[in-house]
Amino acid sequence: MSGGPGPARDTPGLARVERVDRAPFGFSSDSDQLPVVGPFLRPLLAELTAFRRDLHAHPELSTREVRTTGRIADRLTAAGLTPHFFEGTGLYVDIGHGPIATALRADIDALPVQDETGLPWASTSRGVCHACGHDMHTTVMVGVALVLADLNRSSPLAGTVRIIFQPAEETMPGGALSCIEQGVLDGVPRIFALHCDPRIDVGQIGTRIGAITSASDTVRIELTGRGGHTSRPHLTEDLVFALAEIAVGVPAVLSRRIDVRSAVSVVWGQIHAGAAPNAIPATGFMSGTMRCLDGDAWLAAGELLDDVVSQVAAPFGVAVDLEHVRGVPPVVNTEVETAMIEAAARAELGEDAVVLTPQSMGGEDFAWFLQEVPGSMFRLGTRTRGGETFDLHRGDYVIDEESLAVGVRVMAATALRAVAEAAQHPPVVAPVAPNRLVERPAAKPRSAWAAEATGR
Repeated sequence: MSGGPGPARDTPGLARVERVDRAPFGFSSDSDQLPVVGPFLRPLLAELTAFRRDLHAHPELSTREVRTTGRIADRLTAAGLTPHFFEGTGLYVDIGHGPIATALRADIDALPVQDETGLPWASTSRGVCHACGHDMHTTVMVGVALVLADLNRSSPLAGTVRIIFQPAEETMPGGALSCIEQGVLDGVPRIFALHCDPRIDVGQIGTRIGAITSASDTVRIELTGRGGHTSRPHLTEDLVFALAEIAVGVPAVLSRRIDVRSAVSVVWGQIHAGAAPNAIPATGFMSGTMRCLDGDAWLAAGELLDDVVSQVAAPFGVAVDLEHVRGVPPVVNTEVETAMIEAAARAELGEDAVVLTPQSMGGEDFAWFLQEVPGSMFRLGTRTRGGETFDLHRGDYVIDEESLAVGVRVMAATALRAVAEAAQHPPVVAPVAPNRLVERPAAKPRSAWAAEATGR
């Protein structure tokens, strides 16, 4: 960010730039008694690589992840584990003994994007591919489950690790809500997740305390008015001109009504009106997203949006119908859990394994889990050292497969630290997470999910 993050404030969702290189709040980073994950993973790597390639070749859209769910369940069952299925698609599995020490989450759905990688394991489903790395997320967590199951057989874990394979992340407001409603967080004191990052080299992870993603909403505005000939616009309610004014005016006004450090961003992806160059139409619409780095500012911008749109449109006499759909709040990483990830990464990969990651303007429904319990998401580097930098949600996104082992090692080691910490200091499951901004909405019916395009 060219202007820098600005001074830290006490706002819940604001990005924070300071790093944690020590163990805060009683968390012990002493790893002498914790097993190194690498040796347990090594015999599984070839199989996991093939598993990930199979998922990549057979992607499934949100709520339709039937084959994916089956593949995960079959492998977990073969390892002697017992999957528990969500309604429709997705599942979770518990590994260990006693109270739950932590949960880990992977998202399993793909995107409506054509695969352009040209790889032997490219998508076989026309117009659908894993352009956001969820095939890697899923495979990492399968690997973590297998490693922890092996460790648990050789030396029983002093707590339970719950691994969640969540459907429908690529929808608004996300499949996490349905999983929470079905009780997946009952008894869970903390939760962790990862996300592929093509801007970070393989062998490294990116962390951040505070908000690591933005809030993300969808906005649709429909205008109606008296149309007519373009030679007599004064006899019409020129909604094309009104659409243009709203397109530039609403973002400008919000930038003057909301703290600029919160970076409220309204960007339009669609504007449609009219069919002839000499006729002012009677209807038109525009749609886009509203994103915000800060949780409190997200709430404030949403409360202002209706008035701002109406005021900008008022001089043109058009009727305004605004549909503002709340999407997801920011993912706000807590300090203790982020320190656990960093300690695990350094123990497994070395002191240079952890880098500070910038806050993303993308939305992520892991935020709903963090509205309930503390936790942290880290960025998994997938860029080949010295190689091309890709972007997410693009059909040509190629992941360096060495990142698979990195993800498994860091996530499994983080889980082991959480188990050790819970055994030493039994956690208290708080009734309300410290990051909660709003009451979570009800999950969407699956029929609505299936028909919805991604809004991330």
